[in-house]
Amino acid sequence: MKVLKVDHIGIAVKSIETSLNFYSGLLGLKSEGEETVAEQKVKTAFLPLGETEIELLESTAPDGPIAKFIEARGEGIQHIAFAVDDIDEAIKELEAKNFRLIDHKPRAGAGGKRIAFLHPKDTFGVLVELCEKSTE
Repeated sequence: MKVLKVDHIGIAVKSIETSLNFYSGLLGLKSEGEETVAEQKVKTAFLPLGETEIELLESTAPDGPIAKFIEARGEGIQHIAFAVDDIDEAIKELEAKNFRLIDHKPRAGAGGKRIAFLHPKDTFGVLVELCEKSTE
């Protein structure tokens, strides 16, 4: 598995609109627009920052993973995402090394990426996302 860079840092928020007051208004970061990923019950907004991005995550349903995260831990950093050169091979390699995975095959993520999550119990309490820009 070849990790290319930190792709983005996911931040769980109650309201993207309210959060943009800070990230755009005070820090000057510009949102690339919002996208809803229905399968994950989330609305996202990406704010580029150098070679990485900040991803704001707002739940679209009370039973969504972001709503559950905020209920348990409050707003804040929810995951860190690493871009990999080949997500299918990365998953196979991690499975062969007996890492616990949340996703055993890639799924569609925001921004046209294929994503898979590693279980935080094997990553020192950090939810790690692997992502690969889709070539489709």
